[in-house]
Amino acid sequence: MATIFTKIVNGEIPAYKVAENDRFLAFLDINPLAKGHTLVIPKRETDYILDMEDSELAELMIFAKKVGRAIERVVPCERMGITVIGLEVPHTHIHLIPINSIYDMDFKQPKLKLTTTEMEQISLAIKNELKLN
Repeated sequence: MATIFTKIVNGEIPAYKVAENDRFLAFLDINPLAKGHTLVIPKRETDYILDMEDSELAELMIFAKKVGRAIERVVPCERMGITVIGLEVPHTHIHLIPINSIYDMDFKQPKLKLTTTEMEQISLAIKNELKLN
């Protein structure tokens, strides 16, 4: 059975996409800890990040780095927090979270409630930043 992320890759579920190529996809988290909180996934469904082939993992991280740099230019923050938890959806994914302190990455925090318009604006700003660089 396909994961929710595979359904996003296949276009069965909409997402606020910020970057995509033939192997990877980045889209805004719909329950973000911060504005710009983005998920980066391989399109090929792999449950556990450590099960990925080394070359694919390296490419995923380079793709995530480019997206993270674009987010930093759009969302004011001290750093880009990067985490892999891997328990909530059985499809490898990296969280990119704009942070100003280590506590900004506490998943027990209340999630932001952003409007559709806000999500679209953030997504577009990140996409545009990626096109420029």
